[in-house]
Amino acid sequence: MSDRASRVVLATRIYAPEAAAATFRLGALVRSLSARARVRVLTTTPPPALRQPRATPGGPQSNHGRRPVGTGAAGQECDRAGLGGVTVSRWPVLRDRTGYVRGYLPYLSFDLPLALRLLVGPRPDVAVVEPPPTTGAVTRVALAVRSLVPPARRIPYVYYAADVWSDATASMGAPRPVVRLMRAVEAFALRGARDVIAVSDGVAERVRVLAGPDAPVTVVPNGIDTDVFTPDGEQHPDAPRTAYLVYAGTASEWQGAEIFAEAMREVVAAVPGARLVFVGQGSSWPALRRIAAGLPPGTIELRPLVPAEEAAAWLRGAAAALVGVRPGVGYDFAYPTKVVAALACGTPVVFAGPGPAGDDVREHRLGLAVEHEVGAVAQALVQVLRTAPDGAEARRRVEWVREHRSLRATGDGAAEVVLAVGSDTRPVSSPAGP
Repeated sequence: MSDRASRVVLATRIYAPEAAAATFRLGALVRSLSARARVRVLTTTPPPALRQPRATPGGPQSNHGRRPVGTGAAGQECDRAGLGGVTVSRWPVLRDRTGYVRGYLPYLSFDLPLALRLLVGPRPDVAVVEPPPTTGAVTRVALAVRSLVPPARRIPYVYYAADVWSDATASMGAPRPVVRLMRAVEAFALRGARDVIAVSDGVAERVRVLAGPDAPVTVVPNGIDTDVFTPDGEQHPDAPRTAYLVYAGTASEWQGAEIFAEAMREVVAAVPGARLVFVGQGSSWPALRRIAAGLPPGTIELRPLVPAEEAAAWLRGAAAALVGVRPGVGYDFAYPTKVVAALACGTPVVFAGPGPAGDDVREHRLGLAVEHEVGAVAQALVQVLRTAPDGAEARRRVEWVREHRSLRATGDGAAEVVLAVGSDTRPVSSPAGP
Protein backbone atom coordinates (compact mmCIF):
# COMPACT_ATOMS: atom_id res chain seq x y z
CA MET A 1 0.00 0.00 0.00
CA SER A 2 1.28 3.44 -0.89
CA ASP A 3 1.64 6.15 1.74
CA ARG A 4 -0.84 8.11 -0.39
CA ALA A 5 -3.60 5.78 0.80
CA SER A 6 -3.09 6.63 4.47
CA ARG A 7 -5.86 9.27 4.81
CA VAL A 8 -9.49 8.31 4.18
CA VAL A 9 -12.62 10.41 4.68
CA LEU A 10 -16.07 8.80 4.88
CA ALA A 11 -19.17 10.92 4.22
CA THR A 12 -22.41 9.40 5.49
CA ARG A 13 -25.64 10.70 6.99
CA ILE A 14 -26.08 7.43 8.96
CA TYR A 15 -23.50 6.06 11.35
CA ALA A 16 -23.25 4.48 14.80
CA PRO A 17 -25.05 4.43 17.17
CA GLU A 18 -27.98 4.25 14.72
CA ALA A 19 -28.83 0.60 14.07
CA ALA A 20 -29.16 0.34 10.30
CA ALA A 21 -27.68 -1.67 7.44
CA ALA A 22 -25.49 1.31 6.52
CA THR A 23 -24.16 1.50 10.07
CA PHE A 24 -23.09 -2.14 10.04
CA ARG A 25 -21.31 -2.15 6.69
CA LEU A 26 -19.67 1.24 7.21
CA GLY A 27 -18.59 0.30 10.72
CA ALA A 28 -16.95 -2.82 9.31
CA LEU A 29 -15.25 -0.75 6.61
CA VAL A 30 -13.90 1.71 9.18
CA ARG A 31 -12.65 -1.08 11.44
CA SER A 32 -10.80 -2.72 8.56
CA LEU A 33 -9.36 0.59 7.34
CA SER A 34 -8.26 1.63 10.84
CA ALA A 35 -5.46 -0.96 10.82
CA ARG A 36 -3.96 0.53 7.67
CA ALA A 37 -5.12 4.14 7.38
CA ARG A 38 -6.17 7.28 9.24
CA VAL A 39 -9.94 7.58 8.90
CA ARG A 40 -12.18 10.62 9.41
CA VAL A 41 -15.94 10.03 9.42
CA LEU A 42 -18.14 13.01 8.52
CA THR A 43 -21.62 12.23 9.78
CA THR A 44 -24.57 13.54 11.78
CA THR A 45 -25.46 13.88 15.43
CA PRO A 46 -27.49 10.86 16.58
CA PRO A 47 -31.28 11.11 16.88
CA PRO A 48 -32.48 12.29 20.30
CA ALA A 49 -33.36 8.76 21.47
CA LEU A 50 -29.73 7.66 21.05
CA ARG A 51 -27.98 10.69 22.47
CA GLN A 52 -26.14 10.51 25.76
CA PRO A 53 -25.48 13.26 28.27
CA ARG A 54 -22.35 15.24 27.52
CA ALA A 55 -19.28 13.20 28.36
CA THR A 56 -15.59 13.24 27.65
CA PRO A 57 -14.24 11.00 24.88
CA GLY A 58 -13.32 7.58 26.19
CA GLY A 59 -15.71 7.93 29.12
CA PRO A 60 -17.84 5.07 30.42
CA GLN A 61 -20.44 3.51 28.18
CA SER A 62 -24.02 2.92 29.24
CA ASN A 63 -25.84 -0.40 29.05
CA HIS A 64 -26.22 -1.88 25.57
CA GLY A 65 -23.06 -0.17 24.35
CA ARG A 66 -24.26 3.38 23.73
CA ARG A 67 -21.24 5.61 23.30
CA PRO A 68 -21.22 9.11 24.83
CA VAL A 69 -20.76 12.04 22.50
CA GLY A 70 -18.75 15.11 23.41
CA THR A 71 -19.30 18.58 22.00
CA GLY A 72 -16.54 20.16 19.94
CA ALA A 73 -15.95 23.66 18.64
CA ALA A 74 -18.27 25.80 16.52
CA GLY A 75 -21.34 23.73 17.35
CA GLN A 76 -19.79 20.62 15.83
CA GLU A 77 -20.07 17.38 17.74
CA CYS A 78 -17.07 15.07 17.71
CA ASP A 79 -16.25 11.76 19.28
CA ARG A 80 -13.64 9.07 19.01
CA ALA A 81 -14.69 5.84 17.34
CA GLY A 82 -12.83 3.68 19.85
CA LEU A 83 -10.34 2.68 17.14
CA GLY A 84 -6.81 3.93 16.69
CA GLY A 85 -6.52 6.48 13.90
CA VAL A 86 -10.30 7.01 13.57
CA THR A 87 -12.07 10.31 14.27
CA VAL A 88 -15.85 10.76 13.97
CA SER A 89 -16.97 14.33 13.28
CA ARG A 90 -20.68 15.00 13.79
CA TRP A 91 -22.92 17.84 12.64
CA PRO A 92 -26.59 18.50 13.51
CA VAL A 93 -29.15 17.89 10.74
CA LEU A 94 -32.89 18.00 10.19
CA ARG A 95 -34.70 14.71 10.82
CA ASP A 96 -38.25 13.60 10.07
CA ARG A 97 -40.82 12.88 12.76
CA THR A 98 -39.48 9.35 13.24
CA GLY A 99 -35.93 10.60 13.80
CA TYR A 100 -34.66 9.51 10.36
CA VAL A 101 -32.59 11.67 7.98
CA ARG A 102 -35.02 11.40 5.10
CA GLY A 103 -36.45 13.89 2.60
CA TYR A 104 -35.12 16.75 0.52
CA LEU A 105 -34.62 19.25 3.34
CA PRO A 106 -32.95 16.76 5.71
CA TYR A 107 -30.63 15.66 2.90
CA LEU A 108 -29.83 19.29 2.13
CA SER A 109 -29.12 19.96 5.80
CA PHE A 110 -26.39 17.32 5.64
CA ASP A 111 -25.11 17.93 2.10
CA LEU A 112 -24.50 21.68 2.29
CA PRO A 113 -22.36 21.57 5.48
CA LEU A 114 -20.65 18.48 4.05
CA ALA A 115 -19.36 20.52 1.10
CA LEU A 116 -17.72 22.98 3.50
CA ARG A 117 -16.33 20.19 5.68
CA LEU A 118 -14.74 18.53 2.66
CA LEU A 119 -13.24 21.82 1.50
CA VAL A 120 -11.70 22.96 4.77
CA GLY A 121 -10.97 19.75 6.67
CA PRO A 122 -7.75 17.74 6.50
CA ARG A 123 -6.95 16.79 2.90
CA PRO A 124 -7.75 13.08 2.25
CA ASP A 125 -6.11 10.74 -0.22
CA VAL A 126 -9.44 9.05 -0.96
CA ALA A 127 -13.07 9.55 0.05
CA VAL A 128 -15.95 7.12 0.49
CA VAL A 129 -19.49 8.39 0.07
CA GLU A 130 -22.76 6.74 1.05
CA PRO A 131 -26.12 7.56 -0.65
CA PRO A 132 -28.34 9.53 -1.16
CA PRO A 133 -27.12 10.54 -4.62
CA THR A 134 -27.19 14.21 -3.65
CA THR A 135 -24.42 13.46 -1.15
CA GLY A 136 -22.44 11.75 -3.90
CA ALA A 137 -22.91 14.73 -6.23
CA VAL A 138 -21.83 17.21 -3.54
CA THR A 139 -18.81 15.06 -2.75
CA ARG A 140 -17.79 14.91 -6.41
CA VAL A 141 -17.95 18.72 -6.81
CA ALA A 142 -16.28 19.50 -3.47
CA LEU A 143 -13.40 17.10 -4.09
CA ALA A 144 -12.91 18.45 -7.62
CA VAL A 145 -12.55 21.97 -6.20
CA ARG A 146 -10.30 20.75 -3.39
CA SER A 147 -8.10 18.98 -5.96
CA LEU A 148 -7.22 22.35 -7.53
CA VAL A 149 -5.58 23.54 -4.31
CA PRO A 150 -1.83 22.79 -4.18
CA PRO A 151 -0.62 20.12 -4.17
CA ALA A 152 -2.72 19.77 -7.32
CA ARG A 153 -3.60 16.08 -7.13
CA ARG A 154 -7.02 14.67 -7.83
CA ILE A 155 -8.82 13.33 -4.77
CA PRO A 156 -10.70 10.19 -5.90
CA TYR A 157 -13.77 8.80 -4.24
CA VAL A 158 -15.55 5.47 -3.94
CA TYR A 159 -19.35 5.39 -4.06
CA TYR A 160 -20.90 2.75 -1.77
CA ALA A 161 -24.08 1.72 -3.61
CA ALA A 162 -26.42 -0.11 -1.27
CA ASP A 163 -29.30 0.43 -3.70
CA VAL A 164 -30.35 2.51 -6.71
CA TRP A 165 -32.30 5.53 -5.52
CA SER A 166 -33.63 6.70 -8.88
CA ASP A 167 -35.24 3.31 -9.52
CA ALA A 168 -36.98 3.46 -6.15
CA THR A 169 -38.12 7.05 -6.80
CA ALA A 170 -39.66 6.01 -10.13
CA SER A 171 -41.38 2.94 -8.70
CA MET A 172 -43.02 4.97 -5.94
CA GLY A 173 -44.88 7.16 -8.38
CA ALA A 174 -42.84 10.34 -8.09
CA PRO A 175 -43.49 12.96 -10.81
CA ARG A 176 -41.48 12.40 -13.97
CA PRO A 177 -39.41 15.60 -13.58
CA VAL A 178 -38.38 14.45 -10.09
CA VAL A 179 -37.42 11.00 -11.38
CA ARG A 180 -35.40 12.48 -14.25
CA LEU A 181 -33.61 14.84 -11.88
CA MET A 182 -32.83 12.05 -9.41
CA ARG A 183 -31.56 9.82 -12.21
CA ALA A 184 -29.32 12.61 -13.51
CA VAL A 185 -27.92 13.34 -10.04
CA GLU A 186 -27.32 9.66 -9.32
CA ALA A 187 -25.60 9.13 -12.68
CA PHE A 188 -23.41 12.19 -12.04
CA ALA A 189 -22.36 10.81 -8.64
CA LEU A 190 -21.67 7.31 -10.00
CA ARG A 191 -19.72 8.45 -13.07
CA GLY A 192 -17.37 10.55 -11.01
CA ALA A 193 -16.43 7.66 -8.73
CA ARG A 194 -13.11 5.90 -9.28
CA ASP A 195 -14.87 2.71 -8.15
CA VAL A 196 -18.37 1.77 -7.00
CA ILE A 197 -18.99 -0.82 -4.28
CA ALA A 198 -22.31 -2.59 -4.91
CA VAL A 199 -23.91 -4.79 -2.27
CA SER A 200 -25.35 -7.27 -4.79
CA ASP A 201 -25.16 -8.32 -8.43
CA GLY A 202 -28.55 -6.70 -9.02
CA VAL A 203 -27.33 -3.34 -7.77
CA ALA A 204 -24.15 -3.70 -9.83
CA GLU A 205 -26.21 -4.25 -13.00
CA ARG A 206 -28.27 -1.13 -12.38
CA VAL A 207 -25.15 0.91 -11.61
CA ARG A 208 -23.71 -0.02 -15.01
CA VAL A 209 -26.96 1.03 -16.70
CA LEU A 210 -26.67 4.48 -15.11
CA ALA A 211 -22.90 4.96 -15.20
CA GLY A 212 -22.07 3.08 -18.39
CA PRO A 213 -21.24 -0.55 -19.16
CA ASP A 214 -17.54 0.02 -18.49
CA ALA A 215 -18.07 1.64 -15.09
CA PRO A 216 -15.79 0.13 -12.42
CA VAL A 217 -18.02 -1.79 -10.00
CA THR A 218 -16.99 -4.22 -7.27
CA VAL A 219 -19.61 -6.41 -5.56
CA VAL A 220 -19.15 -6.73 -1.79
CA PRO A 221 -22.21 -8.39 -0.16
CA ASN A 222 -23.60 -7.01 3.09
CA GLY A 223 -22.65 -8.85 6.24
CA ILE A 224 -23.32 -8.67 9.96
CA ASP A 225 -21.16 -8.25 13.05
CA THR A 226 -21.19 -11.73 14.57
CA ASP A 227 -19.54 -10.39 17.72
CA VAL A 228 -22.63 -8.25 18.40
CA PHE A 229 -25.37 -10.33 16.79
CA THR A 230 -24.83 -13.62 18.57
CA PRO A 231 -27.02 -16.25 20.26
CA ASP A 232 -24.98 -15.81 23.43
CA GLY A 233 -26.11 -13.07 25.76
CA GLU A 234 -29.12 -11.69 27.55
CA GLN A 235 -32.59 -11.33 26.11
CA HIS A 236 -34.19 -7.93 26.32
CA PRO A 237 -35.72 -7.30 29.77
CA ASP A 238 -38.81 -5.61 28.23
CA ALA A 239 -39.59 -8.50 25.88
CA PRO A 240 -42.95 -10.27 26.24
CA ARG A 241 -42.92 -13.31 28.50
CA THR A 242 -44.69 -15.37 25.85
CA ALA A 243 -43.52 -16.28 22.33
CA TYR A 244 -43.21 -13.09 20.29
CA LEU A 245 -42.22 -11.86 16.84
CA VAL A 246 -39.91 -8.94 16.18
CA TYR A 247 -39.34 -6.54 13.29
CA ALA A 248 -36.05 -4.76 13.95
CA GLY A 249 -34.91 -1.83 11.82
CA THR A 250 -36.21 0.67 9.30
CA ALA A 251 -39.80 0.31 8.09
CA SER A 252 -40.39 2.38 4.96
CA GLU A 253 -42.18 2.13 1.62
CA TRP A 254 -39.97 -0.51 0.07
CA GLN A 255 -40.03 -2.92 3.01
CA GLY A 256 -43.81 -2.97 3.29
CA ALA A 257 -43.70 -3.75 7.01
CA GLU A 258 -47.44 -3.06 7.27
CA ILE A 259 -48.05 -6.54 5.83
CA PHE A 260 -46.90 -8.11 9.10
CA ALA A 261 -49.10 -5.83 11.20
CA GLU A 262 -52.13 -6.56 8.99
CA ALA A 263 -51.46 -10.28 9.28
CA MET A 264 -51.68 -10.08 13.08
CA ARG A 265 -55.49 -9.86 12.78
CA GLU A 266 -55.50 -13.49 11.63
CA VAL A 267 -52.61 -14.51 13.86
CA VAL A 268 -54.26 -13.49 17.16
CA ALA A 269 -57.37 -15.43 16.18
CA ALA A 270 -55.28 -18.59 15.80
CA VAL A 271 -52.74 -17.89 18.56
CA PRO A 272 -54.40 -15.85 21.32
CA GLY A 273 -51.92 -13.61 23.08
CA ALA A 274 -49.52 -13.46 20.11
CA ARG A 275 -47.25 -10.42 20.19
CA LEU A 276 -45.37 -8.47 17.50
CA VAL A 277 -42.74 -5.91 18.48
CA PHE A 278 -41.47 -3.30 16.01
CA VAL A 279 -38.12 -1.81 17.02
CA GLY A 280 -36.89 0.96 14.77
CA GLN A 281 -38.12 3.89 12.70
CA GLY A 282 -39.32 4.84 9.25
CA SER A 283 -42.14 6.26 7.14
CA SER A 284 -44.39 3.25 7.87
CA TRP A 285 -44.57 4.10 11.57
CA PRO A 286 -47.86 6.12 11.37
CA ALA A 287 -49.58 3.32 9.42
CA LEU A 288 -48.30 0.75 11.91
CA ARG A 289 -49.74 2.79 14.77
CA ARG A 290 -53.14 2.92 13.05
CA ILE A 291 -53.17 -0.85 12.52
CA ALA A 292 -52.06 -1.48 16.12
CA ALA A 293 -54.92 0.68 17.43
CA GLY A 294 -57.43 -1.67 15.81
CA LEU A 295 -56.04 -4.81 17.43
CA PRO A 296 -56.33 -6.15 20.99
CA PRO A 297 -54.18 -4.08 23.37
CA GLY A 298 -50.57 -5.24 23.43
CA THR A 299 -50.78 -7.23 20.19
CA ILE A 300 -48.43 -4.82 18.45
CA GLU A 301 -45.85 -2.74 20.25
CA LEU A 302 -43.83 0.01 18.59
CA ARG A 303 -40.53 0.92 20.17
CA PRO A 304 -37.94 3.49 19.06
CA LEU A 305 -34.63 2.89 17.37
CA VAL A 306 -32.03 1.19 19.58
CA PRO A 307 -28.28 0.47 19.29
CA ALA A 308 -27.17 -2.78 17.67
CA GLU A 309 -26.47 -4.53 20.98
CA GLU A 310 -30.02 -3.84 22.16
CA ALA A 311 -31.50 -4.95 18.84
CA ALA A 312 -29.59 -8.23 19.22
CA ALA A 313 -31.15 -8.75 22.66
CA TRP A 314 -34.62 -8.39 21.12
CA LEU A 315 -33.79 -10.74 18.26
CA ARG A 316 -32.29 -13.59 20.25
CA GLY A 317 -35.44 -13.94 22.35
CA ALA A 318 -37.93 -13.91 19.46
CA ALA A 319 -39.75 -16.86 17.92
CA ALA A 320 -38.95 -15.32 14.53
CA ALA A 321 -37.68 -12.12 12.97
CA LEU A 322 -39.76 -10.50 10.23
CA VAL A 323 -38.28 -9.05 7.04
CA GLY A 324 -40.06 -7.80 3.94
CA VAL A 325 -39.43 -6.44 0.47
CA ARG A 326 -42.48 -4.95 -1.23
CA PRO A 327 -42.53 -6.27 -4.82
CA GLY A 328 -42.41 -3.94 -7.79
CA VAL A 329 -41.00 -0.82 -6.13
CA GLY A 330 -37.46 -1.09 -7.44
CA TYR A 331 -35.97 -3.17 -4.63
CA ASP A 332 -36.65 -6.71 -5.83
CA PHE A 333 -32.88 -7.31 -5.87
CA ALA A 334 -32.34 -6.05 -2.29
CA TYR A 335 -30.82 -8.23 0.43
CA PRO A 336 -31.91 -6.68 3.75
CA THR A 337 -29.32 -6.92 6.50
CA LYS A 338 -32.18 -7.65 8.89
CA VAL A 339 -32.10 -11.22 7.58
CA VAL A 340 -28.52 -11.97 8.58
CA ALA A 341 -28.80 -10.01 11.84
CA ALA A 342 -31.57 -12.33 13.01
CA LEU A 343 -29.91 -15.52 11.78
CA ALA A 344 -26.65 -14.58 13.53
CA CYS A 345 -28.64 -14.61 16.78
CA GLY A 346 -29.97 -18.08 15.93
CA THR A 347 -33.46 -16.73 15.22
CA PRO A 348 -35.41 -17.99 12.19
CA VAL A 349 -36.65 -15.47 9.62
CA VAL A 350 -40.07 -15.02 8.06
CA PHE A 351 -39.31 -13.28 4.77
CA ALA A 352 -42.12 -11.78 2.70
CA GLY A 353 -41.46 -10.71 -0.87
CA PRO A 354 -39.08 -11.25 -3.79
CA GLY A 355 -35.31 -11.28 -4.01
CA PRO A 356 -32.15 -13.19 -3.19
CA ALA A 357 -32.73 -13.12 0.56
CA GLY A 358 -35.90 -15.15 0.18
CA ASP A 359 -34.03 -17.58 -2.05
CA ASP A 360 -31.43 -18.12 0.70
CA VAL A 361 -34.11 -18.62 3.35
CA ARG A 362 -35.75 -21.34 1.23
CA GLU A 363 -32.61 -23.05 -0.03
CA HIS A 364 -30.80 -23.20 3.30
CA ARG A 365 -33.88 -23.73 5.52
CA LEU A 366 -33.33 -20.56 7.51
CA GLY A 367 -36.99 -19.92 8.23
CA LEU A 368 -39.98 -19.34 5.95
CA ALA A 369 -40.14 -17.32 2.73
CA VAL A 370 -43.59 -16.39 1.41
CA GLU A 371 -45.30 -13.95 -0.93
CA HIS A 372 -45.84 -10.38 0.21
CA GLU A 373 -49.53 -11.09 0.87
CA VAL A 374 -51.49 -10.99 4.14
CA GLY A 375 -52.82 -14.55 4.07
CA ALA A 376 -49.49 -16.17 3.29
CA VAL A 377 -47.72 -14.05 5.90
CA ALA A 378 -50.32 -14.86 8.56
CA GLN A 379 -49.94 -18.62 7.97
CA ALA A 380 -46.16 -18.33 8.28
CA LEU A 381 -46.40 -16.34 11.51
CA VAL A 382 -48.78 -18.86 13.06
CA GLN A 383 -46.44 -21.68 12.08
CA VAL A 384 -43.34 -20.16 13.68
CA LEU A 385 -45.23 -19.20 16.84
CA ARG A 386 -46.38 -22.83 17.22
CA THR A 387 -42.92 -24.28 16.56
CA ALA A 388 -40.85 -25.16 19.62
CA PRO A 389 -37.32 -23.72 19.77
CA ASP A 390 -34.66 -26.10 18.38
CA GLY A 391 -31.14 -25.54 19.65
CA ALA A 392 -29.51 -27.55 16.88
CA GLU A 393 -31.31 -25.58 14.19
CA ALA A 394 -30.39 -22.30 15.87
CA ARG A 395 -26.70 -23.28 15.86
CA ARG A 396 -26.94 -24.25 12.17
CA ARG A 397 -28.35 -20.82 11.29
CA VAL A 398 -25.56 -19.11 13.21
CA GLU A 399 -22.88 -21.15 11.43
CA TRP A 400 -24.42 -20.35 8.05
CA VAL A 401 -24.08 -16.62 8.73
CA ARG A 402 -20.53 -16.92 10.01
CA GLU A 403 -19.53 -18.84 6.90
CA HIS A 404 -21.37 -16.78 4.28
CA ARG A 405 -22.23 -13.33 5.70
CA SER A 406 -19.53 -12.31 8.16
CA LEU A 407 -19.20 -8.54 8.51
CA ARG A 408 -15.45 -8.90 8.86
CA ALA A 409 -15.25 -10.24 5.30
CA THR A 410 -17.52 -7.44 4.10
CA GLY A 411 -15.37 -4.77 5.75
CA ASP A 412 -12.13 -6.24 4.46
CA GLY A 413 -13.49 -6.50 0.91
CA ALA A 414 -14.70 -2.90 0.88
CA ALA A 415 -11.46 -1.67 2.48
CA GLU A 416 -9.38 -3.29 -0.27
CA VAL A 417 -11.36 -1.35 -2.87
CA VAL A 418 -10.89 1.94 -1.02
CA LEU A 419 -7.18 1.47 -0.41
CA ALA A 420 -6.56 0.46 -4.01
CA VAL A 421 -8.29 3.63 -5.22
CA GLY A 422 -6.39 5.76 -2.72
CA SER A 423 -3.03 4.42 -3.84
CA ASP A 424 -3.79 5.19 -7.51
CA THR A 425 -3.01 8.92 -7.47
CA ARG A 426 -3.36 10.87 -10.68
CA PRO A 427 -2.71 14.50 -11.67
CA VAL A 428 -5.61 16.91 -11.68
CA SER A 429 -5.68 16.97 -15.49
CA SER A 430 -6.71 13.29 -15.63
CA PRO A 431 -10.41 12.68 -16.28
CA ALA A 432 -12.49 11.82 -13.23
CA GLY A 433 -14.93 9.67 -15.15
CA PRO A 434 -17.18 9.61 -18.18
